[in-house]
Amino acid sequence: MSGKREAGSGKRGTTRPEGAITSPKHPEGVVTSPKHPEGAIASPKHPEGVITSAARDLLFRAVAAKQILRTLRALVITVSFGVAANAQSPLPASPFPLPASTYYAFIGSEGNDEVSLVRFGPKGASVDHKFRMGTNPTELIGPHGVGVSPDGKYYYVSTAHGMPNGALWKYTTVGDSLKGRVTLGSFPATVQVSPNGAYIYVVNFNLHGDMVPSSVSIVYGDGMLEIARVPTCVMPHGSRFNPQGTKHYSACMMNDALVEIDANTFKVSRHFMLTKGSEHGMSGPVGSMASASHDMSGHGSAAPKPGDISCSPTWAQPSADGAKIFVACNKSSEIVEIDANTWTMTRRIPTGDGVYNLAVSHNGKLLIGTNKRGHSVSVIDIASGKELARIPTSRKLASGVAVSSDDKYAFVTVEGIGSEPGTVDIIDLTSLAKVASVDVGQQAGGVDFWKVVP
Repeated sequence: MSGKREAGSGKRGTTRPEGAITSPKHPEGVVTSPKHPEGAIASPKHPEGVITSAARDLLFRAVAAKQILRTLRALVITVSFGVAANAQSPLPASPFPLPASTYYAFIGSEGNDEVSLVRFGPKGASVDHKFRMGTNPTELIGPHGVGVSPDGKYYYVSTAHGMPNGALWKYTTVGDSLKGRVTLGSFPATVQVSPNGAYIYVVNFNLHGDMVPSSVSIVYGDGMLEIARVPTCVMPHGSRFNPQGTKHYSACMMNDALVEIDANTFKVSRHFMLTKGSEHGMSGPVGSMASASHDMSGHGSAAPKPGDISCSPTWAQPSADGAKIFVACNKSSEIVEIDANTWTMTRRIPTGDGVYNLAVSHNGKLLIGTNKRGHSVSVIDIASGKELARIPTSRKLASGVAVSSDDKYAFVTVEGIGSEPGTVDIIDLTSLAKVASVDVGQQAGGVDFWKVVP
C-alpha cells in the first residue's frame, strides 16, 4: 500500500514509512515525524520552505509564551483599571452628614489596658492610634477614668488595679509620652482636672474592699504628688468640678449621698441625702456609715429589688453655670436636680433604665445620660426636663459620655459583654441620632474630649 493520496483531494494523507504527509494545507510540502529531524514544512507562510522540527518546537514555545504574555498584560490592565476606578470612587454615602472638621477624644479600656485616641471627621469614625498601658505585660492595671487638661497638652488616666492600690498616670496628648505616675487609694476611678489645670481629683472607688468610707485623692499635676486624700463616703463615684473651680462633687454609691468638697480648703463642705422621700442637705461630711448599703447591684447593671427606693448615685454633674447639680440615681432611673445655692432638691427627671454617667452641653441646654441597664443614651432638655430622645447604643452596658467643645457631638463609651470589644458611639446633638461607631478595647469606660481641628 502506497499510503499516499492525490494532493488537493481534500482527504488527509497517511503516514508513509519515511514519515511524509501531504495535506490540503501543505499541497507542496511534507511534514516529517520527530524521528526525522531533517524533515521540513513548506508553506505560504514560510516561502523559504523549511523549518526543522527543533525550530518548530521553539516556534510553538514562543507562540505559547507570547499568548501568556498577552493574557498577563490583559490581567494587569484589568486589575489596574479596577484599582484606579476604586480609588477614584467616592466612599459610600453616610446616612448622616459627616463633619468638615475632625474631632478627637481619649478612651480608656479597662479590659485590656488600652488607651485609644478616637477621631471623627469627614471620613467617619476611626481609631487614630492606641497603646497598652502598664509595666508588666502579664498584669492588668485597668484604665478607668480619663481627664484632659484645660490647655489640651496633657491627659491623665487612673488605673484601678494595684498591689494593693491603683495609680494616676500623666501623658502628653501629642506622642503619649509618660510624664509621671503617682500611687493613690483603692480602685481609683473617675478623674477630672480642675479648671485652672493645677489639680486632678480622683475618687477612690474601693470596689472590692470592705464597706468602709473611702476618699477622694487630690493630686498636684506639675509634680504628680498626692497632696491630700479627703475622706468622703462608701464607694465614691463620679468626679466633677463646677465651672468656677471652687467646688468639687462626687456621689456616694452606698450612702445615697452627694458630697461637695471645698477646693480651697480640701475639705468636705456639704452633703445631700438622695433617698426618695427623705431628700435633704446638710453641712459637713456624711455622718454615720451604718446606713451604708451592701448591695452593689452589679455596679449599676443590675435592676433594683422590688420596693427599693434608694438612689444609688453613680455620677454628679454641675450645670454649665454651676447653679444646679445633677445626680444620676442608678437604681431609680432618675436624675435628681439640686440647687447649689439653697442646697435643696428642685426636681426629679425620669431617664432610661439605670442612668449611669452624665454630661452637659457647654451652652447649658442639654443634659446627656448613659443608661447602663437600658443600653441607651438619654438626651434631656434642661429647661423643660423633657427627654428629647433615647438613643440605643451599639452594644450593651453604656458607660461614659463626653461632649465636644462646640456642643455638636457626644462621645459615648459602651463596655460590651464578655469577649466583645468596647465601642464608642458618636451622637449628633442636633439631629439626636447616632451618626458613627468605632470599636476600641474591651470594657471601654473612661472618656474625655480633647479637641476639634477645622
